[in-house]
Amino acid sequence: MNFKNAIAITGGIATGKSTTCNILRLFGFRRIDADEISKNILDISIDDIASIFGDRYIKNNQIDREALGKLIFSDKSQKKRLELLLHPKIKLEIIEQSKKLEQFNRPYLVDIPLFFETNNYNIKTSVLVYASRNLQIKRAISRDKLNENELIKRLDSQLDIEKKKRLATYIIDNSQNLKHLQQECENFIQWIKNNNLY
Repeated sequence: MNFKNAIAITGGIATGKSTTCNILRLFGFRRIDADEISKNILDISIDDIASIFGDRYIKNNQIDREALGKLIFSDKSQKKRLELLLHPKIKLEIIEQSKKLEQFNRPYLVDIPLFFETNNYNIKTSVLVYASRNLQIKRAISRDKLNENELIKRLDSQLDIEKKKRLATYIIDNSQNLKHLQQECENFIQWIKNNNLY
């Protein structure tokens, strides 16, 4: 059965999901990374991107990610076109990787940034790495050097973090420092054990 031992882990821009996943990997968790899968699939979809969006989004025989990003985050219909191309392929690859991890009969992480937005995966347990929207903005401007208008467009293209908080099975709070996040991860592992998921 697909995803029997899967735990979906999600978040929002600059909530600290990657750092959280790295900490949890130290505790032995295996991880399927939807972002990495998405990047790999995008890289081999040059012809599809050129045909759907035009040659101007191809530069030196590679996809111009910055230009494509600006387009899809400013136009919902174009974003939808990209998702219709990528999401079915991403899902197939996640399912294939899941089948391999299910053989261990241990919990593993499926890292899906748009888990709630796509509602596309039959995974019962979901974990949200949480930071408030204000903190997301502050961190993202500092980390990614995005201007605030560009960042707001990207945030608005995702489900609001407070709504995600209401949908998640478990919350890992990342509103403080790394030491606090490490403790939150330990609390999460204890919760898994208490619920016989580990």
